Amino acid sequence: MTRHNKNLSRHEREKQVAKRYEKHRRCNLLAKPGKHQFVIVLDRLKAGFNVPKIFRSAEVFGAHAVHLIDIGIFDPAAAKGGFKHVPAHFHKDFDSCYQRLKADGYTLYTLEAHSQQTLWQTELPEKSAFIFGHEEMGICFDRHDYPDIETLAVPQFGQIESLNVSVTASVVMYEYVRQRPKSPSE
Repeated sequence: MTRHNKNLSRHEREKQVAKRYEKHRRCNLLAKPGKHQFVIVLDRLKAGFNVPKIFRSAEVFGAHAVHLIDIGIFDPAAAKGGFKHVPAHFHKDFDSCYQRLKADGYTLYTLEAHSQQTLWQTELPEKSAFIFGHEEMGICFDRHDYPDIETLAVPQFGQIESLNVSVTASVVMYEYVRQRPKSPSE
């Protein structure tokens, strides 16, 4: 935050963020899918902190798209242009996102710290969709309503039970891309 921004009132800062968001969202309408077929699903994440960072990683790793479920305005500055370049699909609820991805042939995964299936042990299909839940409350849907959604865990060796959601998303995207060696120029 610049010195000038520190002097702005909260309301003025929010107006600036909203204006920047709308500008980037208009640019997003022209965004083209990345080199890979994986998609990221952000399930009611807190708009202000992790969402733009995940868009930044999604752009770097060539994501096909990012689906946002019930996520409001966020400051795209931390995305470093990622929000302009990765197609964003907005959903009011999880079921509409799920139906669209299933119709498009995706295998869906949630990331859960205690899953018996680890990211490193799993051969990820070309059309993989990775669901990341709210930072405190997790996924918004009842897992029993969607029994075909698989769970994955990022192996952890420390005492803390979870990684930050934007870090986890980056690790997952890296592993997906690692399993498909392509040079960035292809």
